[in-house]
Amino acid sequence: MEPVNAIELRNITKRFGNIVANNKVNLDIRRGEILSLLGENGSGKTTLMNMISGIYFPDEGQIFVNGEEVTIASPKDAFDLGIGMIHQHFKLVDVLTAAENIILGLEGEGRLNKKSVSKKVREISSKYGFNIDPEKKIYDMSVSEKQTVEIVKVLYRGADILILDEPTAVLTPQETDKLFEVLKNMKNDGKAVVIITHKLNEVMAISDRVSVLRKGEYIATVETKDTDPQQLTDMMVGRAVSLDIDRPDVKDPEDRIIVKNLTCINNEGVKTLDDVSFIARGGEILGIAGISGSGQRELLESIAGMERVKSGEVYYVPPKEDKKVSLIGKTPLEIRNLGVSLSFVPEDRLGMGLVGSMDLVDNMMLRSYRKGKGPMADRKAPKKLAETIVERLEVVTPGVFTPVKNLSGGNVQKVLVGREISSSPTVLMAAYAVRGLDINSSYTIYRLLNEQKQQGVAVIYAGEDLDVLLQLCDRILILCGGKVSGIVDARQTTKEEVGLLMTHLKAGAAE
Repeated sequence: MEPVNAIELRNITKRFGNIVANNKVNLDIRRGEILSLLGENGSGKTTLMNMISGIYFPDEGQIFVNGEEVTIASPKDAFDLGIGMIHQHFKLVDVLTAAENIILGLEGEGRLNKKSVSKKVREISSKYGFNIDPEKKIYDMSVSEKQTVEIVKVLYRGADILILDEPTAVLTPQETDKLFEVLKNMKNDGKAVVIITHKLNEVMAISDRVSVLRKGEYIATVETKDTDPQQLTDMMVGRAVSLDIDRPDVKDPEDRIIVKNLTCINNEGVKTLDDVSFIARGGEILGIAGISGSGQRELLESIAGMERVKSGEVYYVPPKEDKKVSLIGKTPLEIRNLGVSLSFVPEDRLGMGLVGSMDLVDNMMLRSYRKGKGPMADRKAPKKLAETIVERLEVVTPGVFTPVKNLSGGNVQKVLVGREISSSPTVLMAAYAVRGLDINSSYTIYRLLNEQKQQGVAVIYAGEDLDVLLQLCDRILILCGGKVSGIVDARQTTKEEVGLLMTHLKAGAAE
């Protein structure tokens, strides 16, 4: 049977000022298949899909849906054509419930019947295996739960052409497996599915074909069964790229962060951390592993002074000194005023890390504006820093005065990591620093973390890719249900051992 095209893109071009995001791209999306869209950050993947979903309008080219040329000038136009997109950055209203977000903007009878809406949401959740409370407020949800709301919102609206931008970036392996089963069922029902992802193992596992973009231009489409991760990486980057991560030996490690019997309780009275103890040392990378929701975020935020601690101690040991500085009960500003040089790359890039509506220069100033001695803020140094980060980390942007919300997810992450490292920290904490990043950008971040390690910085890295944790880190602390399940030598352990510790508490696991 001949494949049936759900969408055909012909010579699609999109410009932002002097930046050509997409240049004469031709692409076919077929019914009854899962198409993976690959490319480095800033290669135009999300921009291209945003034109299909009505967020952007192409400057040139044609879009055909079911063989007919269409004009998609708004998300409503896309919805009317059966196209739904789940975006990498959440488009939810925090003060509303999950159900209210799902029906927001819909018309027709019954949309305001909360009982009926909640019932349908529960039916969808039950059918596809999602775990979601329709009455729960978005601001009370974890990142994983917010992503689930976005997915259910598209399913609720009956889309038969699905576009998912990094859908598994915030999901556990188990949730990813469930999502893949859902996508396979959709494919078998004749739906067209497009996944934008940087996880090559997912590409090989779920997709039928793979299309590659590089610097805004279409490179090729290949059958998944006829390719491999190395070939796809070389196509994305345009040259051969090694998929090995360097790990320098640890030299002269010094205790830098000492955590003793740390316990945290959230607003619902649930223990997010339970009697956690460990030491992070200067000159090493300490990995944090665990199934999503095991306390990784709360652990890093409690050290940074952003999470309320019920009991326990967190001490900072300055370089070349024996004294300890207690960080418990202090705000991030108070910690900084103590002379503690601590940098934190949070999980939520545009919520806690950067201000989306502000440009790169202003986001650099967020760390330095209090140092000004006069009524006017100094913009020269932040501008120079922004330019340095753009050049060194190859950030794709029209300029340093571009709002960061206009950058791709990977470039936003580069800006955030670059800013935090630029402050010359002695402690660098990063939560999922390569989430949503392409292979080349990810290896840039790994290189930066190793550079900090070699300069004697204590690097604490929470990651979700066990293969990366085992190659990058020196030791790995595993959390299970808020407790320390084990602290292992990354050079000696196995992926299977770490995976087992993530799901089972081990007696006497503390270091």
